[in-house]
Amino acid sequence: METVEMNSVSLKHPRSEDDVADADEIKRQKILENSKAGNDSGQSIETVTEQAEDMKSEIIPNEESEEQEEELEDSDEDGDPESFADMMKHGLTESDVGITKFVSSHKGFSGILKERYSDFVVHEIGKDGRVSHLDDFSVPVDDEDPSEETFTVLSDEDKQRLEELQLFKNKETSVAIEVVEDTKEKRTIIHQAVKSLFPGLETKTEDRDGKKYIIAYHAAGKKALANPRKHSWPKSRGNYCHFVLYKENKDTMDAINVLSKFLRVKPNIFSYMGTKDKRAITVQEIAVLRITAQRLAHLNKCLMNFKLGNFSYKNHPLKLGELQGNHFTVVLRNITGTDDQIEQAMHSLREIGFINYYGMQRFGTTAVPTYQIGRAILQNNWNEVMDLILKPRPGAEKGYLVKCREEWAKTKDPAAALKKLPVKRCVEGQLLRGLLKYGMKNIISAFGIIPRNNRLMYIHSYQSYVWNNMVSKRIEEYGLRAVPGDLILKGATAVHIEEGDIDNYTIHDVVMPLPGFDVIYPKHKIGEAYKEMLIADNLDINNMRHKIRDYSLSGAYRKIIIRPQNVNWEVVAYDDPKIPLFTTDLDKLEGKPLPVLPTDGKFRALKMEFSLPPSTYATMAIREVLKMDTSIKNQTQLNTTWLR
Repeated sequence: METVEMNSVSLKHPRSEDDVADADEIKRQKILENSKAGNDSGQSIETVTEQAEDMKSEIIPNEESEEQEEELEDSDEDGDPESFADMMKHGLTESDVGITKFVSSHKGFSGILKERYSDFVVHEIGKDGRVSHLDDFSVPVDDEDPSEETFTVLSDEDKQRLEELQLFKNKETSVAIEVVEDTKEKRTIIHQAVKSLFPGLETKTEDRDGKKYIIAYHAAGKKALANPRKHSWPKSRGNYCHFVLYKENKDTMDAINVLSKFLRVKPNIFSYMGTKDKRAITVQEIAVLRITAQRLAHLNKCLMNFKLGNFSYKNHPLKLGELQGNHFTVVLRNITGTDDQIEQAMHSLREIGFINYYGMQRFGTTAVPTYQIGRAILQNNWNEVMDLILKPRPGAEKGYLVKCREEWAKTKDPAAALKKLPVKRCVEGQLLRGLLKYGMKNIISAFGIIPRNNRLMYIHSYQSYVWNNMVSKRIEEYGLRAVPGDLILKGATAVHIEEGDIDNYTIHDVVMPLPGFDVIYPKHKIGEAYKEMLIADNLDINNMRHKIRDYSLSGAYRKIIIRPQNVNWEVVAYDDPKIPLFTTDLDKLEGKPLPVLPTDGKFRALKMEFSLPPSTYATMAIREVLKMDTSIKNQTQLNTTWLR
């Protein structure tokens, strides 16, 4: 996954620990005063509470009571910024997960990232190197498409009844729609509307008491919903409609779920190359099976924070990971660096790059890091896995999760703990369901109820934790040069650099392994450091196969330094923190001009652009520029400090 999920943050140089401690009481008082006064700064309180919103427990798809749970989640606030900052003292810092080194020599400076989600824009780069842009709302001309009247001929009541029939939500076997103005043309439009808007339903015309009715009924059972009728799709048209999805402040899966609901289809008919951030504007390609461009374009009239365009028909879906990377446009507001500092920082990013650390979002946001759960899985310590997921923990959490954990600690009763959870799609709810189903003596099966991707997230987090720590040791030991014993890739095969070949390689060629049974390790001190780290975690580096196949780690290789491509930057002055500092694809389509910026404004912002390959973290590139800790713990404390 090449996602970058970063909350709104103020990145400032921290004061000494003593200064922070001395100022605690003043800081808290300031926060309360600012919140009461309406927070004229326009940055601080809002940025912290927006972080709180993004700290929700990991959500797992589940059809039960989905809409009710979404409402419940949205309505449950996380408290004021003071309490959130206080709770985040229990979170992780970068050093906790091995992120400790920088490659550049410039002096760091402060700035605010994602003060507005529109300050962070991601454009997907396809496998052909083309950057995805939304720049065309037109629909491909197709004689087979139904008329525009198809979308308006059915009443809201008809659509509701048809949807319930389509989704088997009632006992009815058919729905009758009276043809009020009976003409052959009108009947044809109704037939087309039902078949195109409600895949899986067939229609026929019947006479009843001298009136004409269109009767809708199921074509081929429940499978018809997932598999639109073959005969309804022209042979000359590609089976997949590809389109560009422009979205604001929503992650990719949420967006697809919304599209599915509007189109009344299952989400699995959509495909994509990568998931994108929530708190950002993102532009990416999506493919959907046998849904017309006309139907998709119609959604632009009713969707909030989404736009669809650049439609085309092709004969293939999209595959996860089948992309070259992403192009980022980022605004860092209220920067303090001098022009020289900024030039040094950006030149270093372009010429040297940054350490390819796994970003903080890889390790979770609560007091129990995901890598600890991954380590327990690899140790086959299932009681520890259960305990880490369910035990009470300090830090930022929803109130109902706190009550659930307290109940679990008190009773160890899955049914009682589950009753405290109104939202049961979280990992905790899934595990409790599993324990209820399989019993406390079969934690492995209970844990298996959690979707596979979420389970693997834990062990991948542990691999990332090891990798980060080893890369920091590697750079500390040998610096930014290739040395004998380092690993480089020849094709897909890793080989050691020999003494005689050292002049043929630079630090940009060097890779390091994520631990697994199918990788080799460096032939210098760092190879031994891997073994020592795993021994300390009661793991055997020579036996990374697990008795449960899903949890066997084959390992992989990852470049230790990434040099971004297409790096550009500009410093701009501005007065209003709320005005946009560049135009988006949608702004351009709607003809919105860029606001006129003052030549000598109150604030300065750094606008930067760069392209990164998949599985690299833009937060780590920004960290290298600012030389700041990107952890939510640090960012939250800095945001509250900024209020003083």
